[in-house]
Amino acid sequence: MSRVVTVAPERLDRWLTGFGERHGDVSFDVAPHQVTVSAADGAVAVVSVPFQPLVDLSREGLVAHVLGEHRLGLLLVRRGGYGAGVFVGPKLVDSKVGSRHVQGTTKAGGWSQQRFARRRDNQAREAFAAATEVAVRILAGARLDALVCGGDRRAIETVLEDPRLKDIAKLVRPPFLGVADPKQKVLEAAGVDARAIRIELTEPQDDDGPS
Repeated sequence: MSRVVTVAPERLDRWLTGFGERHGDVSFDVAPHQVTVSAADGAVAVVSVPFQPLVDLSREGLVAHVLGEHRLGLLLVRRGGYGAGVFVGPKLVDSKVGSRHVQGTTKAGGWSQQRFARRRDNQAREAFAAATEVAVRILAGARLDALVCGGDRRAIETVLEDPRLKDIAKLVRPPFLGVADPKQKVLEAAGVDARAIRIELTEPQDDDGPS
């Protein structure tokens, strides 16, 4: 049975050691984009390499790589708010969050409903325009190694369509983060999630059932 676990970069070395302690002798199949760790009891852990490619193809190289001071951009956009930040390693070095009011749905009908819909669409466009300006200001010249996004996918697509962001749009990598309306604390917490190492873990089934 497989599941995905996440591990902070600072904890990866200890996690790999613990995997061996739990499952027996391990071997490493190290590639530039993923590292497969196979244990004596059949357990397998596939580590997705962030900021690919991995150059030093060894366990030690992987650990050193994830601890490097990579420049990670973060862009969060929802109808009610937006935020952008730059992390160097675990440190948030630049950020900006903001919000714009966008009305919700209405039960009104006829012309009233149409006017309301137009007003809401205009508010959404203004909110996305404000999010775009923040993204340009914080991210466009930040020399990023990767960009992680979150919030509303259509809103993110709208922001990244701006020609000024075409270079960083090429740097987008998983995961896409589900977040609340971006505030500073939401941005900081999303940065922790964005930096986390993703590991697909397959552990052997117990054979203690009835024969």
